[in-house]
Amino acid sequence: MLCATIEDVLNSITMPEKEIGKVTHYFNQIGVAVLELSGELKVGDKIKIVSGNGEFEQEVDSMQVDHQPVETAKKGDAVGLKVKESVHEGNKVFLLE
Repeated sequence: MLCATIEDVLNSITMPEKEIGKVTHYFNQIGVAVLELSGELKVGDKIKIVSGNGEFEQEVDSMQVDHQPVETAKKGDAVGLKVKESVHEGNKVFLLE
């Protein structure tokens, strides 16, 4: 007899993830993080930011490189994006696939 609920099954499924960068700066007053990318990132991608205190996921709604809005950023770019929670320098950023 199966005892797992649909919710249990869905909660046990993890999305594949790939590390794509790290936080290099956080502007607390405006809730913006600067990420140094080690992979490509696009508007609409879902990311996870991991710190020593926990983690959170969010969709990339918009981002900037050199104070200019961009739709796609590449490895080596320093990207600014608004984050929904506080982050710290060195936090790892993962792309959820």
